[in-house]
Amino acid sequence: MLCILTAGLLAGCSLESQLAKADRMYADGAYFQVEKKYRKLYRKINKKNKVKKAEVSYKIGECNRILFNTKKAVNSYNSAVKYNFPDSTIYLNLAKSYQILGNYDQASKNYSQYLTKNPLSGEALAGFAACVKAKEMLKNPTRYKIRLANEFNLRKSSDMCPTLSADGNSIIFTSNRDVSKKQKTSVITGKFNYDIYTSKKNKDGKWEKPQYVKEFNTSDDDGTTTVTADGREIYFTRCWAEAGATRGGEIMSAVRSGGQWAEPQAIILFKDSSITAAHPAISPDGKYLYFVSDDKGGLGGKDLYRAEKDGENWTVPENLGEKINTSGNEMFPSFSPNGTLYFASDGHQGFGGLDIFSAKKDSLGEWVVQNLLPPINSSFDDFGITFAQSEKEGYFTSNRGNGKALDKIYYFELPELTYAVEGKICDENGVPLSDAIVKLVGNDGNIVKQRVKKDGTYRIKLSKDVNYVMLASNRGYLNSSEKVTTFGEKNSKNYTKNFRLPSISKPVKMDNIFYEFAKWTLTQESETELNNLVKLLNDNPNITIEISAHTDMIGSDAANKELSQKRAQSVVNYLIKAGIAADRLTAAGYGKNRPVEVDDNIAKKYRFLKESDILNPEFIEALPKEQQEIANQINRRTEFKVLRTTYGLY
Repeated sequence: MLCILTAGLLAGCSLESQLAKADRMYADGAYFQVEKKYRKLYRKINKKNKVKKAEVSYKIGECNRILFNTKKAVNSYNSAVKYNFPDSTIYLNLAKSYQILGNYDQASKNYSQYLTKNPLSGEALAGFAACVKAKEMLKNPTRYKIRLANEFNLRKSSDMCPTLSADGNSIIFTSNRDVSKKQKTSVITGKFNYDIYTSKKNKDGKWEKPQYVKEFNTSDDDGTTTVTADGREIYFTRCWAEAGATRGGEIMSAVRSGGQWAEPQAIILFKDSSITAAHPAISPDGKYLYFVSDDKGGLGGKDLYRAEKDGENWTVPENLGEKINTSGNEMFPSFSPNGTLYFASDGHQGFGGLDIFSAKKDSLGEWVVQNLLPPINSSFDDFGITFAQSEKEGYFTSNRGNGKALDKIYYFELPELTYAVEGKICDENGVPLSDAIVKLVGNDGNIVKQRVKKDGTYRIKLSKDVNYVMLASNRGYLNSSEKVTTFGEKNSKNYTKNFRLPSISKPVKMDNIFYEFAKWTLTQESETELNNLVKLLNDNPNITIEISAHTDMIGSDAANKELSQKRAQSVVNYLIKAGIAADRLTAAGYGKNRPVEVDDNIAKKYRFLKESDILNPEFIEALPKEQQEIANQINRRTEFKVLRTTYGLY
């Protein structure tokens, strides 16, 4: 029994000793190594020891959050919550992790939980507001199109922070691939340290295989570059990534002379060498160096600073202020060719993690900051953007879309807005009119005239923010007009406008004209077709028409003639009320005296009829009863036909 107790005590001491060692590694920032160690030790902790279970779960969550293994972080944080971890900070970090995963509802819930004990927390209040705003912003993505730039990415490495040359023919980026076989493995991340690579376009405009830049790289972290507009000077970050290092990152500089880079030299920005200066971005005019620092005089987290070139030295750095910097982290500054500042931040309202923002100064000299929105920004980390000279394309970095939180370089472009109208022109029976012409008149003064193809189809390009009137015409047919506008359209769009042109030489049946049973009162369902006729008369102001109504064979001649006349007059009255001149309209009631002569269109629709059949009483009475009703229905119709085409001309 004594032996068993002694063994148990020794095991307990051993576990406590191992946990204490792990805690020291955790304090030194060896997150990759200690996360694995904590997981092994967690399984050895007795379930009844909820305090220790909660503590270790929380620390595993913290390691994974820092290592960007967000899903694992969420699982570990939730485990710590289950064991009643006492520090409310867990809800803040859990909320941030859910936010990075794009689960804004769970993020909001945990921000709220944290705020119950910390109601004045600016970070939590901002995070909660950001979740609400993110759901709104997701509804309005920009027109940018993105894709993985696999010409630079290596499958198992992180590749990031591209910098295009002024002419767009070369690119420099940062990668932790093990191509050089010289990199150290970071105890913080468990991955190789970063080096600088470059690629150039060949004569066919294709990117060549990236090359290791031996002039700049060391066994430590090197990367995040910026190059002057003339390409003669480069600045980059060098960091000592080992846990417990006393020196922060510093910015290195090298000058090109005679096609060769001189030995990189550290530039002095702060007297205290322990203050980190990283992520350099030289302004397009070369006057200012923008960079990131954790100087204690900042607004919290990492801030953006700038220093002015003063001969061979730099002036005392100035903080860019609260319009740019927040209590969170602002990092990875860069410039577009036109001088717009871009940076990444997890403090401004965004989607989770780092988002990319633009910053311009207004007329009062104040920074105006804007989120670049999806698809460039996501709930994951998005940063390190660079633009081609046109500023409509470029590259940026994101760790979205992969479970290992690897940073990858993405290509983006802003497609040209394209607008077009297309359709088909047919006669009233749907037969294509191969000689038809479409005419477009824009309020920008441009006029386009195009003949359709043999199948009656057409397609015409349109300009942005223009109102157009379209007119379709064909000899022997009435004209038809339409309107289309591109005004205010923010996305490319194809419009479809089909035209059916009624014949001038023969009666045209009006579909969907309905009257009350055995009466001449038009029903509400007739309005659409009647309004189409109003439009047709306005499109063809020089025609006069006859409106004719027809009945079936049932009933006396006199009754049918009277009913049909009143029905035709009802249509005429509607048209006059709609503004059509009365002397352009004639009402005619033919009763049952003008039965339909079956044409090809009707014959195709009803198999028991053939072309040239006349649906008179003798023909109909010879049909089965079901077919008789169909034939009577065909005869019950309202038509119009053109009488003159010279109204108002003489």
